[in-house]
Amino acid sequence: MAAVEVDSSGIIAVMPEVLANKIAAGEVVQRPASVVKELVENAIDAGASTVEVIVKSSGKDLIQVIDDGSGMSERDAVMCFQRHATSKIRAIDDLERIRTLGFRGEALASIAAVSRVELRTKRKADEMGTQVRVEGGKLEAPAPCPATDGTSVAVRNLFFNVPARRNFLKTAATELKHIVETVQFLALANPALSFLLQHDGNELLNASGARSADAVETRIRDLFGPEVAEALVSVEETTSYLTLTGYVGEPSIGRRNSSDQYLLVNGRVVRSRYLNHAVKTAFGNSLPDSTYPFFVLYLDLDPQHVDVNVHPTKAEIKFDDEGGVYGFVKAVVKRALGLADLIPQIDDTADEYGLMPSVFTQLDRGLGPNRRGGEYPDQRLPREAPSGMPALWQDPYYGSEDEDPNVARLPRSSSEVDESPKVWQIDNRYVVMPLRSGLLLVDQYAAHQRVLYEKALASLASRKGYTQQLLFPETLEFPPGDFDLLCELMSQLRALGFEIEEFGGRSVIVRGIPADLKESTTPHILRDLIEEYRLMTKVGQLERDERLARSVARRGAIPHGVRMRAHEMAALVDQLFLCESPYSCPAGHPTMIRIGVDELATRFGRG
Repeated sequence: MAAVEVDSSGIIAVMPEVLANKIAAGEVVQRPASVVKELVENAIDAGASTVEVIVKSSGKDLIQVIDDGSGMSERDAVMCFQRHATSKIRAIDDLERIRTLGFRGEALASIAAVSRVELRTKRKADEMGTQVRVEGGKLEAPAPCPATDGTSVAVRNLFFNVPARRNFLKTAATELKHIVETVQFLALANPALSFLLQHDGNELLNASGARSADAVETRIRDLFGPEVAEALVSVEETTSYLTLTGYVGEPSIGRRNSSDQYLLVNGRVVRSRYLNHAVKTAFGNSLPDSTYPFFVLYLDLDPQHVDVNVHPTKAEIKFDDEGGVYGFVKAVVKRALGLADLIPQIDDTADEYGLMPSVFTQLDRGLGPNRRGGEYPDQRLPREAPSGMPALWQDPYYGSEDEDPNVARLPRSSSEVDESPKVWQIDNRYVVMPLRSGLLLVDQYAAHQRVLYEKALASLASRKGYTQQLLFPETLEFPPGDFDLLCELMSQLRALGFEIEEFGGRSVIVRGIPADLKESTTPHILRDLIEEYRLMTKVGQLERDERLARSVARRGAIPHGVRMRAHEMAALVDQLFLCESPYSCPAGHPTMIRIGVDELATRFGRG
């Protein structure tokens, strides 16, 4: 069906089909790797068990994908080159439960519009195959041909009729790198299928399919070698709403860039910066800021909760509750790393889910993620502990005054702490204080976040934040997008205690910062706040003041790894007890845990 356009004179005209397909190709076919992705996904949808990819000159001269799938009839072989011709959706309701990789019927029409294509296909029931040729979008009459069962699509001279696009391709090495990454991604998504990739007669990838329990690990070994395969941490968690499986690499095999991060949602290869961020933050301080974790993760959920139709190449998707998914991924990866002793744990016996039991208990009750969004699905630990959970978690945060006296409870004020406490740090992360009946461990980063968060909310509500004047005002320049957001948030920032003036262009002068922040953070705190606020906007539906208060708390809090003096630790604990909700940070992590005398006795074998 031809498209409609309005020319410069205002007269409506019909856009030729070939031209419409060329325009569509600009979205779907961005580079040779795009062609590889679309053709291999079609092969997978056709039920192939073996997929062979043959490339010449980094895809400029030839891209051929051969599969042993179901094949097509002569009619379908012709129809598949028509724009929006698809066998995968029939009604609008089908968009809510898409399980196939392709569905819009744009790929072959777009590819054929900017190349010379030859398709050979045969069904098992047919004696002869069908050959269809298309050059620059012009379809030749189909013809019978000898062919093996399945389909072969050969794409030659990509962008031959769009020289400007061909000239914009990167170097041969870069384009080949994208092709290899694309095939790796698809091979990881389908470990039961066999994949072969050849370039200019050289075999670059050869992975046999398997349906065994360790198929994914075997596939990783085939693609990345034994060094990576031997440094993997298994990730696995299933709830009534979400399932996350796969592997993350130990910190020892951290990468210098994010290219070796493979996320698959319902079997679909996707890129997701915010879920990549969720995985990285799960590692905490075990990975330097300039290092990225290796991971291969499979996220499965009901298709009704994910929109795969938000990007022309289907490389991006959208969840109906992005904050809930973010928190789930981070919590599950963090738990896996903790069980593997790769990140410090506050208490490895607290419960089988580490520090985020609410993520799983709420989901398993069939409630789905918290619709409030936020960085984590739930902002409170559950009022009822899951079965088998130790007494430490039996309503320690929200217990009533008539609670069971035999249940361990965290202190509710500093008066319950030993009258003359001595405080010390463990690993420059946790503050330890003696209690009358045991020990209190405080996470300095989580605790300071809670303190800063409540102070920030109070300042935003009253518009009377306290300011500390800088001895030397700072002049900062921002990129256009960040500067616009800074101007949008200017009144809230001033309410928090920032004293900021615009200084022409995209620059500002910072003369004062909130009294609770260290002056040494000035050069970075505003930039970090903007970055954190933008991330909060993406992963949750929190109100503006809530997002800003969380951003201040996360960026201004004393991080792990910072040594604190005794009076600083004591002051932090005192401020924490004055908070309205002292027992968890804004994201829901506990700020403190109690280890009772009975538990200590049990640890020493005297319980």
